[in-house]
Amino acid sequence: MGAETSTGAPRVTPRLDAASLDDAGAFLRVAGLVFDEITATRVAGHLILSPEHHTPWGIVHGGVYTTAIESAASVGASTAVRDQGQVAVGLTNTTHFLRSATAGRVNVEATALHQGRTQQLWRVDITDESGRRIARGELRLQNIDAALA
Repeated sequence: MGAETSTGAPRVTPRLDAASLDDAGAFLRVAGLVFDEITATRVAGHLILSPEHHTPWGIVHGGVYTTAIESAASVGASTAVRDQGQVAVGLTNTTHFLRSATAGRVNVEATALHQGRTQQLWRVDITDESGRRIARGELRLQNIDAALA
C-alpha cells in the first residue's frame, strides 16, 4: 500500500499471488463471478443470475456480462505474465449481447487467442445451462510491470 493518489485515495500495489482473488473488491463480489479454474491460457467460472442483476425491464444488465468478460480474461492474462512480475490490463473490451436471460447459472469460459510479449487477446463466451451462447466478448490486454499498475 503506501502513498496516496492525486485524489487522496490510498495507492494499491497489485498482488500477483493467486490467493489475491479471494480479496476481490466489492464490485466483483457483488457481480458474483466465481472462478472454477484458472490457468495461463484458460479461465472457467460461473455466475448465478438473479433479480439483483436486472435492468428496470427485468433482464440481466449487459454490464454484468461485460464485467465477467473483462474479469475472466484479465485474470487469465495476468496469470500468464505473473512470473515476469507483470499484470495484464484491458485496452479494448468488445462484448456482443446475443440473447437475454433473467435467472439461473451461466458459465463463463475465457480462452487465450494470442499471448505476445507486450499484448494478449482473449475470447470469452458466456453460455446458459443449455449451452446456448448468451454473450461473447474479446478483450485485448497490455502486459505491464506490476509496479506501474
